[in-house]
Amino acid sequence: MKLIILLIALIYPFQHFNAQSINPDIITKPWNAKWIDVPNTNQHGYGIYHFRKEIVLNEKPSQFIIHVSADNRYKLFVNGELVSMGPAKGDLFHWNFETVDIAPYLKKDNNIIAALVWNFGDVKAAWQASFQTGFILQGNTKAEEILNTNKSWKCIEDKAYSPLQPQLIYVYYAAGATEKIDMNKYPAGWETLNFNDAGWMNAHELFIGNPKTANNWNSSWMLVPRPIPMMELTPQRLQKIRDQKNIAVDENFLKGNHTITIAANTKAHILIDQEFLTNAFPVLQFSKGKEAGIELTYAEALYMDEPNNTNWRTQNQKGNRNEIEGKHIVGVKDEIISSGGEHQTFSSLSYRTYRYVAIDITTKDEALTLDDFYGIFTGYPFKFNSTFSSSDASLNKMLEVGWRTARLDAYETYMDCPYYEQLQYIGDARIQALVSLYNSGDDRLMRNCIQQIANSTLAEGITESRFPHSIHQEIPTFSLIWISMLHDYFMYRGDSSFVKDKLRVSRQVLSFFNKLQQADGSVHNAPYWEFTDWAEAPGWQSGVGPIDSSGNSALLDLQLLMAYESAYDLEKNIGMNDYAVMYEKQIAQLKKTIQQKYWDDNRKIFADTKDKKYYSQHANALAIITGVAENNIAKEIGNKLLHDSSLAIASVYFRYYLYQALNKAGFGNDYLNWLGIWKQNLAMGLTTWAEMDDVNRSRSDCHAWGSSPNIELYRIVLGIDSDAPGFSKVKIEPHLGALANASGTMPHPKGDIKAVYVLTDNKWNVDINLPATITGKFVWKGKEYALKTGANKFTVDK
Repeated sequence: MKLIILLIALIYPFQHFNAQSINPDIITKPWNAKWIDVPNTNQHGYGIYHFRKEIVLNEKPSQFIIHVSADNRYKLFVNGELVSMGPAKGDLFHWNFETVDIAPYLKKDNNIIAALVWNFGDVKAAWQASFQTGFILQGNTKAEEILNTNKSWKCIEDKAYSPLQPQLIYVYYAAGATEKIDMNKYPAGWETLNFNDAGWMNAHELFIGNPKTANNWNSSWMLVPRPIPMMELTPQRLQKIRDQKNIAVDENFLKGNHTITIAANTKAHILIDQEFLTNAFPVLQFSKGKEAGIELTYAEALYMDEPNNTNWRTQNQKGNRNEIEGKHIVGVKDEIISSGGEHQTFSSLSYRTYRYVAIDITTKDEALTLDDFYGIFTGYPFKFNSTFSSSDASLNKMLEVGWRTARLDAYETYMDCPYYEQLQYIGDARIQALVSLYNSGDDRLMRNCIQQIANSTLAEGITESRFPHSIHQEIPTFSLIWISMLHDYFMYRGDSSFVKDKLRVSRQVLSFFNKLQQADGSVHNAPYWEFTDWAEAPGWQSGVGPIDSSGNSALLDLQLLMAYESAYDLEKNIGMNDYAVMYEKQIAQLKKTIQQKYWDDNRKIFADTKDKKYYSQHANALAIITGVAENNIAKEIGNKLLHDSSLAIASVYFRYYLYQALNKAGFGNDYLNWLGIWKQNLAMGLTTWAEMDDVNRSRSDCHAWGSSPNIELYRIVLGIDSDAPGFSKVKIEPHLGALANASGTMPHPKGDIKAVYVLTDNKWNVDINLPATITGKFVWKGKEYALKTGANKFTVDK
């Protein structure tokens, strides 16, 4: 039980220190501590390592601050208790270290500080940057430098582990290998004081730690303070036994108060349903069963049996996620070999994502007892700080699922999905960041994302499409979306100094595209992967919209225009006027070119290419958003977006932009009628939003780019939006549709914004409450009402 107690204890007593709390020398001068590794091991290959250092204290300290990091990852223990995990995802030029006060875990006399460090080498996750295996711990002052890493630390390579490469139905998997562990070889108790490490080696010193701001020639890991809080760790019991073979499982096993015994020479199977998708460290406790094999399989969903299809890679129908009949499990796995000892514990090095978990056991000549099995939920410590209620109770379920999706796609960075990739893509992150602001108010992960993408800028000018990473990928259209994301941050948070520093990247991205622009401003033969959306229609290929024989595309021109407009507003407000003037000219030219090149006067709609061969919701939505189409033209286009079935249809991702366009065109009162794909997800038993519109065959069951209703129920329905940089002014323009009442609160930097609407006798009673110093306007049917700080009450006709 001890491991679990330690994991649970981690998040709350752990103190995260910002840069101001750290001894300035730690940030500005080379460290006295050395990076260390285990002698005679492959510094770049797969390996699991243990480090220990014993110290004697004359008394229990009131404070004992240390700084710690590793490559690839670490878990740090003090007297057997887990006190830190990391480092937070970064790159070699911004390698994070954690700052921890370990005083609560220390005692008078003998103490042991121990670290588990691992490097997954060539089978590491695609997000994992790496220089080589290494571990470092530096005391904050002279008093704590007794723990500085050097050759006095003892160490050993753990030969119990070997990597498992997942074999999945969907071939693109980038989240790294899983684990096989032979408990016969595992040095049980290695993190405790009483463990005998006499046979361990002294650590091998590499070189001193080098903060990024220190003047030092060493260019390995450039250490920076962790900019985000530690991840949440909360105990989470599994819910239900759904199937069992060759074993009798009591449901009380899942409650932690009943054991299960599997007889000798038996093959047994248990299928457990969490009943909702989660990210968690699985913990399995078991006894005896010498040489028994235990296989844990984790899956987002089960797959339907297809008896006539012998190719397992195409057996990808999932059906209703709640149903198990006629289905089988395929997923990432961990494998364990029992040592035969009492109270063995397995917990994976990294978290696993699952709704279903299968336990398959093969015993040898001794029975095996399962003592307990549960998870420790983990994720970025977001709190749901908004409220929402209405006469349509189903909307609350939609918010719940959207918030769960957003939470599972937020760890040390935003992620596209927690199961398959765990990569921070800009297109996904823009939507995720606004969910964070509207539902939580916590902007730290958004800032971290903006900064990390800025750090990824290539010499050509564009950013990486996803970052951090160990595998490069360029999607130039995502670099354009990053500019709009920066603009979002400016409008909702202000922070001019942070945003102004990023304008250099915005300028570089637009310079990259400017070189591709023809004399008329249209983008020509853009390189790399020009992804727009996973649309399935003629002319679309691998997410790239139609491009004509001249190398032009309305989709590229419109996305560039949208970025120019965001950049213009940023430069005008906090940047350089010369750039604002230049961008203003680009905007005018692009608008004119798009009108001339792509407008189809017969269909009264924009085409995707100048030959008028392809048409899409995407191009026309962007035309409305960017102001290429305004007023009556925008409204006419909006009608076609809703009713013209010949248009390429936006997937769940791009509906974020589609519905923003429809709202701008005057159709916001219909928003609640556009939620069909989300209702289909719920009807299919999903507890998070699927990646694709084809819910039955969607690869990922958890993509937060589908959580846009968690924005729009506040921004469109309740009508709450920023109307000036830093949310210094509020615009509230509700679109209540067929609702009889609606109310909610949204976190604002100055407090909460509250909106209440109650329909009585064909009139809306409106109650708006704004935080201190904040004013704004209420808009209803084109008429504006001034909003003052504090309470505002009035009545408007329906």
